[in-house]
Amino acid sequence: MEKVNIGLLGLGNVGIGVYNILNLNSNKINVLSNKEIVITKILVNNLNKERDISLAQNMLTSNIDDILEDSDIDIVVEVLGGLTPAYDYIKKALQKKKHVVTANKAVIATYGKELLEIASRNNVSLRYEASVCGGIPVISTLSNALSVNKFEELIGIVNGTTNYILTQMTDFGLDYDDVLEDAKRKGFAEADPSSDVEGEDAAYKLSILLSLTFGVEVPPDAIPRQGITNISKEDIQYAAQFGYKIKLLAAAKQLNNRLEYHVCPTLIKKNHPLSSVNNEFNALFLKGNAVGEIMLYGKGAGSMPTGSAVVSDIFEISRIMGSTLNPTVPIPMNNPENYELVGNGTSEYYIHLIVEDKPGVLGMITTCFGDAGISIDAIVQQSRGDQYVPIVYIVHECPRVRLDQALSAIIKFKEVKEIKSVLQVRK
Repeated sequence: MEKVNIGLLGLGNVGIGVYNILNLNSNKINVLSNKEIVITKILVNNLNKERDISLAQNMLTSNIDDILEDSDIDIVVEVLGGLTPAYDYIKKALQKKKHVVTANKAVIATYGKELLEIASRNNVSLRYEASVCGGIPVISTLSNALSVNKFEELIGIVNGTTNYILTQMTDFGLDYDDVLEDAKRKGFAEADPSSDVEGEDAAYKLSILLSLTFGVEVPPDAIPRQGITNISKEDIQYAAQFGYKIKLLAAAKQLNNRLEYHVCPTLIKKNHPLSSVNNEFNALFLKGNAVGEIMLYGKGAGSMPTGSAVVSDIFEISRIMGSTLNPTVPIPMNNPENYELVGNGTSEYYIHLIVEDKPGVLGMITTCFGDAGISIDAIVQQSRGDQYVPIVYIVHECPRVRLDQALSAIIKFKEVKEIKSVLQVRK
């Protein structure tokens, strides 16, 4: 049986998952691929660190050249995370005609097109199934089974950390800060959770999804994004009164030749399939002109689910090694001029204001919305005997630019203390 040698870059949570799956399921993987798949070298920062797995000491190296310059290594698996040095390592591996598997959404979202072109020139494969939604087979499904569809819309819960936080706030009425600390203790949030809670992680993943579903290249930093740090338990309670849950959504929608896309916390109807996706689970809801509505669901992170996606890519590369099949999996890129890329487009909105409790305030605010051509769908006003009280509006669909115009006028009133939150609404 032909041997396939793996160079593994990183032995953190995902790296250990990859190692364990290749050992746990080695018989099945080797029989189906007709190859003996073996990890021969592992790049680590600290050679002497105590680890939960038993390894021969000669497998570990702190020198990347021990992997990149080794002609016997066929596939480089990158699970380091972050842009650097991961991007440089992936690029060099491809240039040395090694196949590459990565779980790195930041690298693929930022440099994916360039790296795929390098892979194609060198007749090797670059695969990245684990870069979006962990163990859910999103990339392969979009690249193969659903590739014949023209997509109209995608909506995703693609970040497990924020979904866990919002679920706990919703189900138990907890404050954001308390749930975040709990998520850190349980390993659902990093010590520095900013990439997750501020929407950066979801923007990386949406950038990749846009290339696969709509064929456009939208850099992550060009995607309008809003995180969950300002979501209060009061917002969640008001949303429930209106029949909604709040979820951090990565979304895109085609309207004729316009493509709207964004990452933001959104009120979503309780009867929508995504509203029941809770805690660390992820899901991607799609509308295609042939398949109709479809949802992919599963664990979006974790050692074994993400490791499963990485190993599936290793398996697919191993199957075609030595054959005449094209090893590359291209990201389909249409000419961006095919779409007017507009980022935030039109939406219904939820607006939570803190205002002085006195006659006439409601009328002044309503007039500002009317002057901007915005009609109101629902209002909740609560008087608690305090000087300042909350008012919550849901307004009908309007362009964000018109809403900002109205809010700019509203915040100038001395009776308006704060615009506490502005969230999109999806029915």
